[in-house]
Amino acid sequence: MTTENLLVELGTEELPPKALPKLASAFAAAFEAGLKDAGLVFENVNWLASPRRLAIQVSALAHAQPDRVEDKRGPSVSAAFDADGNPTKAAQGWARGNGITVDQASRLKTDKGEWLLHRAEIKGKDVASLLPDLVQKAVKQIPIPKAMRWGAYDTEFIRPVHTFTLLYGDTLIDAEVLGKRSGLQVQGHRFHSEGLISIAHADEYETLLETQGRVIASFERRRNIIKQQVKAVAAQEGGVADIDADLLDEVTALVEWPVTLVGSFENDFLVVPKEALIYTMKDNQKYFPVLDRSGELMSRFIFVSNIESKDPSQVVSGNEKVIRPRLADARFFLETDSKKTLESRVESLGTVLFQKQLGTLKDKAERVAKLAGYIAAQLGGNETDALRAGLLSKTDLMTEMVMEFPDVQGVMGMHYARNDGETEAVAIALNEQYMPRYSGDQLPSTEVGCALAIAEKIDTLVGIFGIGQAPKGDKDPFALRRAAIGSLRILVEKSLPLDIADLAHQAQSNFGPHQLTNANVVDDVVDFTLGRFRTWYEDQSVSVDVIQAVLAKRPTEPSDFDARIKAVSHFRTLSQSSDLAAANKRVGNILAKIEGQLLTSIDTSLLTEPAEIALYNAFTEAQLKLKPLFADSNYQQALTELATLNEVINAFFDEVMVNADDTAVRQNRQALLNQLHQAFLHTADISLLQQ
Repeated sequence: MTTENLLVELGTEELPPKALPKLASAFAAAFEAGLKDAGLVFENVNWLASPRRLAIQVSALAHAQPDRVEDKRGPSVSAAFDADGNPTKAAQGWARGNGITVDQASRLKTDKGEWLLHRAEIKGKDVASLLPDLVQKAVKQIPIPKAMRWGAYDTEFIRPVHTFTLLYGDTLIDAEVLGKRSGLQVQGHRFHSEGLISIAHADEYETLLETQGRVIASFERRRNIIKQQVKAVAAQEGGVADIDADLLDEVTALVEWPVTLVGSFENDFLVVPKEALIYTMKDNQKYFPVLDRSGELMSRFIFVSNIESKDPSQVVSGNEKVIRPRLADARFFLETDSKKTLESRVESLGTVLFQKQLGTLKDKAERVAKLAGYIAAQLGGNETDALRAGLLSKTDLMTEMVMEFPDVQGVMGMHYARNDGETEAVAIALNEQYMPRYSGDQLPSTEVGCALAIAEKIDTLVGIFGIGQAPKGDKDPFALRRAAIGSLRILVEKSLPLDIADLAHQAQSNFGPHQLTNANVVDDVVDFTLGRFRTWYEDQSVSVDVIQAVLAKRPTEPSDFDARIKAVSHFRTLSQSSDLAAANKRVGNILAKIEGQLLTSIDTSLLTEPAEIALYNAFTEAQLKLKPLFADSNYQQALTELATLNEVINAFFDEVMVNADDTAVRQNRQALLNQLHQAFLHTADISLLQQ
C-alpha cells in the first residue's frame, strides 16, 4: 500500500505559553483517534508546537482505507421464499437495497437456521476525502478555556489563525478550517523571517522553518536546546542554574529561536532571603536563577531571548533594568517587615477571614496551635515549641513581602522568626507547615515541623467537612485532597504512630460548640483521608484487591495501614495465598449464615475427626507465635505464619462436615473456624484477594 507523510499546521497569533503543550498534545491525540476510527493505517503521530503554531506530523500514512468485506445478513430462508419457492417482497427489498438480485445472494447456515447473505466488498475511501473532516473534528476537541473571535470571522479559537496547511507528501489537500483555506505557506519567525515560507513537501517542514524561518518547531527539541544552553551559561559563570520543569516548559513556549544570555545585579540585593529573589526572577520575569556550588544565590540570572540581536549587550542591559526595581521592592519589603515582630502581628490576623463559618486567621492559628501541641506531646516532642509555632503560623501572611510574593509564605515566616529571636525549631516549623506542597515535594524535617504541618491540614479538613463543604467532582477550593494526602505522607513516611480518628476528634474539640454542623465530621474525615490511600498505592502498582482487603479493616493509623498493605502484598506472593483466600471466603460465607452468638471457646472433647484435631493443634501452636507478632504489628510475619496452616485447612474442608447434625459438634466446629477467621482478619480481609 502506498504511504506518505502528512503535515497539519495551524499558524496563529502567540498562543498562551502555559497551555501550549496541552493544546498541542490534545490536538494530536484527537487527530490520531480520528485516524484510527477511520481505519487508516499509519506508523506514528507526533506533535510540534511553538508560540505561533500547532502542528501534527503523521508518518507513513496510507493513501486510502483498506478495502474490506462486510457481511450483510438478510431475512431467513423461510421468510425469503414463499411456498412455491418464489422470492418474497422482504427478500426482494433486501436484495435491492444491497444492489443485487435474490438469486445472487449467498446462504448463511447456523445451528439456529439459514439466512440470505450478501458479502459486500467495500472499497476504502481515499485519504484526501477523509482528512478535511478529521482535522475539523480534532480542532473542535482542543481544550480551549476561553475562545475568541477576530476580524469579520464568525469562527472562534484560542487565538486568531493566519495560515492552515494540510499537506500529504507533496499533495496539498483542499480543506477549510477556522475560516482558512489550506495552503502551502507557513509563518516563520515574527522578526527574523522575511515573510511566509513555501513548503512543497511535508518532509521539508522542520528543515525549512529552521533554515529560512528561524523557527525550531519541535517543542521537545527546543526545550532540550534551552536546557543545555542555560546549563552551559551557568557553568561559565561558575554556578549551577536553578531549572524547574514548569518554568522550562513556559520559557520553551515563549520562544521560537532561543538565544540564552546572562545578566547581573548588585550584590547588595543578596541581603534579601534568596527564596524571595528567586520567586520574583522565576514567576515575574521568567528568568533562571544561578546558584553557587553551596546552593547560595549568585548575583546572576539567565534569560532566554526570542531574538538573535546584533548587539546582545543591549538586550542584557534592558533585562537588568527590568529586574532591578523588582529586587529593590523585595529589599524594601524586607526592611519594612523587619521593624515588627511576628508576635506583634498575631492580633491583626483577627481582621482577615479564613472562612465565614470557621472564623478568622487568628481563630485558625489558635486552633492549629492547640492541635500541634497535642501532636507534639503524643510524639514525645517539644510541646511548647509546637504551641508557639502554631500561634505564629499565619503571621507572615500579614507582611509586605508575602502580600507581594504569596509563594514565599512560610519561608519568610522562618526568616522573620529567626530575626525575632524565636527558637530554631519554631522558625523551621513555620516554613515546614505547608509541606508537602505538591506531589513529590519534600516532607518536614523536624518533629515540630511535622506536628504543625499535620495540625494545619487536619484542622482544615475537620473545619470544612464540619460545615458540610466536602469536595464534589473536581471542585476542591480548600485543597482538601492535597491536605489529606499530605497528612498521610508525613504519617506514613515518617512512621509516626498517630491515629487520624483521634486527631480529628482533637481538632473537632477546638471549634466552638455550634460551629460545626456535621455530626459525622470525624467519620467523614477519616473515610475521606483513608480513601486517598487507593490512588496513592495504585500509583505504587499495588493491586486494588490488596488495598480493598486492608480498607475492609479500616485501620485509622496510617503507618499501621501501610504496614498491613506491605504484609498483604507479600502474602500474595506466597504459593498458599490463593488457597487461603478461597478458604477465608468459604469460612466467611459459612459464618455469615449462622444465627445467634458463636461460642467463644472450643471444647476439645468434641473434636473427633483427625482433620479437625490436626487443624486445632496446628492453629493453637500458631497462636503462640502470632500473639507477639500482632502486638508488634508485624503483620507480614504473622500472615507468613498463618500461611503454614494451608494444608491442614484444606484437609479440614475436604474431610470434615462443618454443619454436623449434632448441635454441639456443629457449634464447636463453627467456633474453631471463627477463631481461625479472626486471626486472618486481624491484618486484612484476605477473602477479598483475587484468586
